[in-house]
Amino acid sequence: MAKVLLINGSPHKDGCTAEALKEMASVFEKEGVETETVWIGNKNIRGCVACGSCGKTGRCVTDDAVNEIAPKFESADGLVVGSPVYYGSPNGTLLSFLDRLFYSTPFSKHMKVGAAVVSCRRGGSTASFDVLNKYFTISGMPVASSTYWNQVHGFTAEDVRKDEEGLQTMRNLARNMTFMIKAISDAKEKYGLPEVEREAFTCFHDGK
Repeated sequence: MAKVLLINGSPHKDGCTAEALKEMASVFEKEGVETETVWIGNKNIRGCVACGSCGKTGRCVTDDAVNEIAPKFESADGLVVGSPVYYGSPNGTLLSFLDRLFYSTPFSKHMKVGAAVVSCRRGGSTASFDVLNKYFTISGMPVASSTYWNQVHGFTAEDVRKDEEGLQTMRNLARNMTFMIKAISDAKEKYGLPEVEREAFTCFHDGK
């Protein structure tokens, strides 16, 4: 069975971001996709300190939610990352989490399907959406889209439940993501995964 991991990066466990993720999870369930939602928005998660330890051990030197959730990410076929908008960007806790999760884990993310979801009262959603998508595009992860930007609007969870277009966008996103996961699985059986080159690593210095 296909599996999707959903990350709730909001400090509010049952807030606006959670409503968007719940709407997606309900569609995944109907489509026969297993889901797990993990709430990290209230965790004390520091940023990467560039120590390089993960390159030797395969895990982050700071043993917190990043190392706990890494195996869940590895076993998932898709990843949904949800965040509220803070000053036109995803919140800091989530960004610290994603920086370390993507950098410290040695397993391939290639062809896992990614989707970003943002919630806001009014503005900043598309800028936040763009930031989150970059984690996927640098990791060889196809990005799922919907019928509008993957956003919901509201100041409270009750407001989001009134955002009919936003919730519709979440449902279409989940359906598209399900299709992509199944199509990639079928193609992997038939053709195998695309070759990935890793040899070139350009540094602009004279070698001294």
